[in-house]
Amino acid sequence: MPEWAGAFGDLGTLIPFVVAYISILKMDANGLLIAFGVALIAVGSIYRTPFPVQPMKAIGAAAVSQTAIAAGLGSAAVVGAAVMTGLMWMLLALTGLAGRLANWVPRPALMGVVMGLGFSFMIEGIRMMSTSPWVGALLLALTLVLLGRPRMPAMLVLLLIGVVVALVDKPDLMRELVSLKLEFRIPSLAWGTLTVGDLWTGFILLALPQLPLTFGNAYLSITEENNRLFPDRPVTARSVAISTGLMNLGSSLLGGIPMCHGAGGMAGHVQFGARTGGSSIILGSILLCAGLFLSSSIDTIFKIFPQNVLGVILFMAGLQLALGSRDTGAEKTDRFVVLATAAFAIWNVGVAVLFGILVHQAARRGWIRI
Repeated sequence: MPEWAGAFGDLGTLIPFVVAYISILKMDANGLLIAFGVALIAVGSIYRTPFPVQPMKAIGAAAVSQTAIAAGLGSAAVVGAAVMTGLMWMLLALTGLAGRLANWVPRPALMGVVMGLGFSFMIEGIRMMSTSPWVGALLLALTLVLLGRPRMPAMLVLLLIGVVVALVDKPDLMRELVSLKLEFRIPSLAWGTLTVGDLWTGFILLALPQLPLTFGNAYLSITEENNRLFPDRPVTARSVAISTGLMNLGSSLLGGIPMCHGAGGMAGHVQFGARTGGSSIILGSILLCAGLFLSSSIDTIFKIFPQNVLGVILFMAGLQLALGSRDTGAEKTDRFVVLATAAFAIWNVGVAVLFGILVHQAARRGWIRI
């Protein structure tokens, strides 16, 4: 049960980006979801930890921006970016250049990157929860309480409540879900339709600007995070670079999007109970089946995950990431209160003070356990 709950711990980043690619750039969900499914099953089987596969965020933000759309940047450039990203990471891995660059990064700087990524996740989660502040606050409070009670998987309860909220907010959603039909589809191969212009545009405008973020978050940080949490199942930086290259080449072949191994994704899986590669395999299998049989209806299916629920998931993933290497005792609880309160303070100082007081008192009384 914990692996099932933890499998959904990265939906806060996965769903918004996938929805944007499908709805704004009109990318085919068929190859996109199948690529994610295969990649997740592969890394879960090989690394045997809750290893994540995420959309590349800088590329996603750039690709769906109004400026990019106005300039005519479309789905072909995104696929081209995936090709070039895959080639870049294979080159970095096979030449050993990625490892040599990694040796130049001191550990304090790396931990700063991890904390900064955690804060960015928490802030985005707060923004998503603020669409309905009272509902978001109740869902976050319930999640904090449930996380200290392993017999009641917080993620599964949160998703169930999210479905109820979605159906109440959108009365027509139930009819749309009932009318869904299974439609088996195999993705067509995309490389034959790419032009040199698509590759060049994808490389210059999308892949190249993403490289520094990927290097910090999806190469250095994920290696650090995996080996800190699972020292009995370590990964090497070279293997992470190779898997990043291979999964982007595979994704581009199927018409998918650039992907990476974000440290925040692992934090999300772990926060909600995942401890093995089974969680990645579970999520991958679900996405693979969705791509094969429900790709034409995926936008309807994603409507059952409200912004508030995705915001809570993203906030908790960021908090787990920012907690860093502090694992034991009261120090971890105090650090939790400090970091979570700081994230809320960026949004609203008054709310942050109230949140800090309530969570501190709840932790002292044993109502929540981090």
